[in-house]
Amino acid sequence: MDTPAKPRRSPRPASGRTLVEKVRETLHRQILSGSYPPGARLPSEAQLTRDFGVSRTVIREAVASLRSDGLVEPRQGAGVFALTPPTPVDLPFQNIDFVRISSMIELLELRTAVECEAAALAAQRRSPAQEERIISALHEVARAAAAGEPTVEADFALHLAIAEATNNPRFGDFLSMLGSNLIPRKALSDATPDPAPKEYLELICNEHQIIVNAILDGDEDAAHAAMRQHLKSSQARYRAILRAGSAGVS
Repeated sequence: MDTPAKPRRSPRPASGRTLVEKVRETLHRQILSGSYPPGARLPSEAQLTRDFGVSRTVIREAVASLRSDGLVEPRQGAGVFALTPPTPVDLPFQNIDFVRISSMIELLELRTAVECEAAALAAQRRSPAQEERIISALHEVARAAAAGEPTVEADFALHLAIAEATNNPRFGDFLSMLGSNLIPRKALSDATPDPAPKEYLELICNEHQIIVNAILDGDEDAAHAAMRQHLKSSQARYRAILRAGSAGVS
């Protein structure tokens, strides 16, 4: 007797953030490739919604991101038009050697100055939707860690969600400019290819949980202190590696 085939598990739905990035990246590529030359009108919001199979909110966030990049210009009553792509300029932080542990310590010090305040502001200003994104990102870090999967992207998404919950776009811009390489495990992965120990990931997850709890409780002082403890602990861990002369130290 044939054994019934097991039903295929449906793929997990993409997060709102992932959908926004997908739409943004596609439109970004089309504008740069000339599919939408300068002055050309992009399809209507309704058409983009149908083309990408996403909500109007996703389209609006993607267009807002393109606008901040200087690639499109919304015109009242007329639509969204492509602009001449701005001339690339050298951005700060591009000379960081992410493979050098000493550089990661320097960046962790800078992140401490920025992200502690971000956590405090998120505790004050976060919206229910932003709380949901923070919680979802936290759960994804824990899920990936428990499954033995890489946690770097989920870790970055959590820090970015907290920065965005300040409702000051500059905090999110700062983290986005640096990208996921601001997470030391990503930056050092080539030098130390072995997966992070389970105990280490459990420690990171616990530190994240304390930060998120403080934000959800609206306790700005506790959120500030929890983020500081998290980033200071990271500095201490990587200074210990530096002192031990691990691979990657120049």
